[in-house]
This record gives sequence, structure tokens and C-alpha cells, in this order.
Amino acid sequence: MARLLALFVLLPALELALLIEIGSRIGTLATLALIALTGAIGASLARQQGLGVLNQMRGQSAQGRIPAAPVVDGVLILLAGALLITPGVLTDAFGFFCLIPACRRLLKSYLKRRLQRAVQQGNVWVSVDMRGDTNPYSSRRPMRNVTPQDPSGEEKRLDP
Repeated sequence: MARLLALFVLLPALELALLIEIGSRIGTLATLALIALTGAIGASLARQQGLGVLNQMRGQSAQGRIPAAPVVDGVLILLAGALLITPGVLTDAFGFFCLIPACRRLLKSYLKRRLQRAVQQGNVWVSVDMRGDTNPYSSRRPMRNVTPQDPSGEEKRLDP
């Protein structure tokens, strides 16, 4: 709950305060131009890097390998693009951080460690079953017949 409060209330309030402070120092028009410029540059960089990652994914898939690292890169680039078109100083800084490949490697390493720790502690459970739902912990129940019937007990036909 505290994290959501920080994300949806405190971060926008801090962003707004920073934009007001910047606006008071460099002027309203310059601040608006800065917001537009970072959005345009960010969208362009995210598109360029996204296409590069897409090519990596295609190459690894063509070699029969699972493109796990490029998929994570793609998600981080998508996040960066969204942050960069959102007005704000902190979101722009983190968005540009996600677009720098070396910083992205650091972030991927951090996220991998966090996921491993969560799995080890039992906070995250990962199950992969390619044969169907044979998981004994599944809450799925067998399908029931849900064919509509009229009150007289006769089945209705759905086709005219």
C-alpha cells in the first residue's frame, strides 16, 4: 500500500514541484519546450533501440534459442519510452537511464536477483506446463455444460 501511495501520489507531487521550480527559473515556455524536447528525443531513442532489440529477438528465435534477455530489454525500453513521454524530471531521468545499455544491464541484474530471492523465499511461484493443466494446485474446475435451456427443460438451439 505504501509503495502504491508513493507511486501514484508522492511521485507526481514531487514531479509537479520540480516542474514548477524549473518553470520559475527558466520560464514557462522554456519548461514546456523542455518537456516536449525530452518526449521527442525519448520516443525517437526508444523506437531506435526497440527495433534493435526486435532484430536480436528475431535472430535468437531463428537460431532456436529463447530470446529471454532481449525480451527483458524490450520491456525496459517500452517502460523508458512511456516514462519519457510522461512530463516530469524524475521520470525522464529514469527513462533515459533505462535507454543506456550499460544501465539496462545493471537493472536487469538487479531484477534477476530480486526475482531469484522472491522465488527462494516462496513469495513468487513459477510453474510451466506445456502439456495442459496437470498442476495439482490449480483452482480450475472441470467445464460444465452451460447450454441454455428453457424452463420446460428442452434444450434451445443457438443456430437459426
